[in-house]
Amino acid sequence: MNALNEKNKLGFWLYLMTDCVLFASLFATYAVLRNNTFGGPSGAELFSLPFVLVETVILLTSSFVSGLLLLAAQAGNKKMALWWLASVIILGLSFLGMELYEFSNLIHEGNSWQRSGFLSAFFTLVGTHGLHILFGLVWAVLLFYLLAKKGLTNGVIKRLSLFGLFWHFLDIIWIFIFTFVYMIGAI
Repeated sequence: MNALNEKNKLGFWLYLMTDCVLFASLFATYAVLRNNTFGGPSGAELFSLPFVLVETVILLTSSFVSGLLLLAAQAGNKKMALWWLASVIILGLSFLGMELYEFSNLIHEGNSWQRSGFLSAFFTLVGTHGLHILFGLVWAVLLFYLLAKKGLTNGVIKRLSLFGLFWHFLDIIWIFIFTFVYMIGAI
């Protein structure tokens, strides 16, 4: 059983590394296209740093809370683990809602992914991260059900640990997006 667990962990780390390659290619594409506005607005004209900063704080808080979730699970406190997992879900939904709000405002103002290479790269990079957040939220809801039904078994704790790795990975990617896309783009 231990060898199987090690293979599962290795497989999950390999998955995360393939996601790193995916995001690296999206960042490279964005870097090439970020000044190709085709006469349209640039990031400096479109981005609201205070809005994105709130978004960032929400996501980073969710990462901290996912750490508390793992501590509660390892301590055998099912009630607190459920509480922290629900908090991660709520924070993740808040982040995703803000991202969708930003996208809908940009599109409503005529700044969709079709307007320029810059906007196409922006929507692709940030949207891919958002899809990963959505996937993580679906996973979290399924984990909530599993935790509520089965309790803190070794299998559930292992799944919570893998989820925690995935969620922290998404936070790291977001820090790069916040820095490279929003902060540098707003200059």
